[in-house]
Formats: sequence, C-alpha cells, structure tokens
Amino acid sequence: MDSNTDHNINKDLILRERLALQRTVMANNSTLLSFIRTSLYFAIAGLSVENLLKVNYGRWFEIGFWVAAIILFIIGLINYFIQKKKIRESEMHIGDYKLDWEQKK
Repeated sequence: MDSNTDHNINKDLILRERLALQRTVMANNSTLLSFIRTSLYFAIAGLSVENLLKVNYGRWFEIGFWVAAIILFIIGLINYFIQKKKIRESEMHIGDYKLDWEQKK
C-alpha cells in the first residue's frame, strides 16, 4: 500500500474510534437518566401509597419505596462515574493512534 492509503486508513480509524467513544458517552448519560427516572418513580410511589390506598402498614410501604428510590439513585451515580472513568481511560488509546497518524504526515 502506498503512503496516501495508509493516511486514509489511519484517519478513518481515528474517526471511527471517536464516534464510538461519543456513542458510549451518550449511552452512559442515557443510563444515568434511566436510573434517575426509575428512582423518581419509586419516590412518587412512596409519596402516594398512603394517600391512594388504605392498607395496613402503609407507612412501611412508603419507607420501602423511598429507600428503594435512594438506593437506585446512588447505584446510578456510582455506575455513571465508574463508566465515565473507564471511558476516559479508553480515550487515551485513541490519542496513541492520533499521534501515530500525525507522525506519518
């Protein structure tokens, strides 16, 4: 292969890696929002159990829903920051390809 083809292949590789990284970042953000949405559902259930239903031990159900909401929110945040760190670490590998491509210019 000639030098020009190598340039194009490396440039395409960098672009694909960058786009894959952006998709991964967006998926991580979407997952965090899903955790937040689910925890809000549990919080709303905790607010409304006693008002909507006349059940024995309704207060305990409310507390259970609130605990579940808090736990889901915390798990979502922890998951988000762990994945964000892994994404940042994988971004370093793209930099290696970029440096290699720039040196061949």
